[in-house]
Amino acid sequence: MSEPITCDVAIVGAGSAGLPAYRAVRDAGLKPLLIEGGPHGTMCARVGCMPSKLLIAAAEAAAAIGHAPAFGVRLEGTARVDGVAVMERVRRERDRFVGFVVDDVQAMPPEHRLDASVEFLRDGVLQTAQGQRIHASRIVLATGTRPIVPDIYAPLGDLAIVNDDVFDWHDLPRSILIVGSGVIGVELGLALARLGVRVRVLNRSGSFAHLQDPAVRASAVGLLAAELALVQNAQVTAVRRDGNQAVVSWQAEDGVAHTESFDKVLLTAGRSPALADLHLERTSMPLDARGMPRVDPATLQVHGHAVFLAGDVTGRHAIQHEASDDGRLAGHNAAAWPDVEALPRRAPIAVVFSNPQIMQVGGGYAQFDPEAMVLGAVDWTRQGRSRVMLRNQGLLHVYVRRADKRFVGAEMVGPDAEHVAHLLAWALQMGLTVTQMLRLPFYHPTIEEGIRTALREAARQLD
Repeated sequence: MSEPITCDVAIVGAGSAGLPAYRAVRDAGLKPLLIEGGPHGTMCARVGCMPSKLLIAAAEAAAAIGHAPAFGVRLEGTARVDGVAVMERVRRERDRFVGFVVDDVQAMPPEHRLDASVEFLRDGVLQTAQGQRIHASRIVLATGTRPIVPDIYAPLGDLAIVNDDVFDWHDLPRSILIVGSGVIGVELGLALARLGVRVRVLNRSGSFAHLQDPAVRASAVGLLAAELALVQNAQVTAVRRDGNQAVVSWQAEDGVAHTESFDKVLLTAGRSPALADLHLERTSMPLDARGMPRVDPATLQVHGHAVFLAGDVTGRHAIQHEASDDGRLAGHNAAAWPDVEALPRRAPIAVVFSNPQIMQVGGGYAQFDPEAMVLGAVDWTRQGRSRVMLRNQGLLHVYVRRADKRFVGAEMVGPDAEHVAHLLAWALQMGLTVTQMLRLPFYHPTIEEGIRTALREAARQLD
């Protein structure tokens, strides 16, 4: 058995939260140990944000060709999607992004790294599968999440996949069923449909891409449902395998039964914190009914323990920059323990890379109170620059508090939503009022002028 390892802070998980936690501990002058039991490279670089955007970029190129005749641009011949070439670029560029992260990890001092799966033996003591023990006075858990695979899809075997599997494809399937219309389902569903794959999206509720504003959600569904062959409020009733085909039956909201066959079934129905293998029950940490530690969301500390959770494992919506912020906060507090503190957090922002894009800033519509707030809107069908580009679709809603005229959030589907989201998130973080925002420059003609239209409508209601 190997000699025990002693460190100041053990960080379990070397992803988008674990790496910033490691750096925070190291910069504080303490001895960290970064522990990773799987492949290095972060979920974002390996199976998340970056490879998905590579697939989306290919889909946008294909869609642009089909869109060209509307501008009077005539194309000779027929464009063809080469699925093998598409996926070769996705894998090649994905591996490049992963390589950057792996290089950074390999450059760490060897005594700061341990490539092994670990579990708790007791409070403050971890153990590898080979029996090596790690004694740490403080621990950061940044183990991420695992996709949920409902039991009903077990008969499909390897025909049932999760998004992690998509980016290792060597060709595109002819057809795919996507279960779930959250961010992953919408992004990958649209990308595959625009690359020529027959797509069907089933969702068990009326939700769509996490949108909460009913008007914005209805606009998004109206714009994107046809390409996704979306069926909402669907109940899957039977699943079976027939050779190399997945045969799925469901009942629609109107009670009509349907059955279709697909090459693949992509399950995007959610992810759960990857904590079971750690055997937290062997510690004295307080756990809830799901086996989750009770964590202070402001400091990320497990109540009464020198243990901190960071990133997706906390159970919040998985967003890369928030996971990194979590890692920095958890690492900072682990290094400073017992003098932990709540550090300032950034304004909430979320983007769905559909086309048209979807975004939320702040608390979204969930925080909207018509008695205390006003709602400003812009209909993108009438907005100048978006019409010039034939991208005049969608709706933006901004929410402004009556009492102090402060901007508090927004939801949108429409052109360049990723850029609109950043501008509004900056305004929210700076605490700007609608009056102050309208004093800022808006160049003509730009998409950003649409923000001004929505803010002006909110201001008129306040006046």
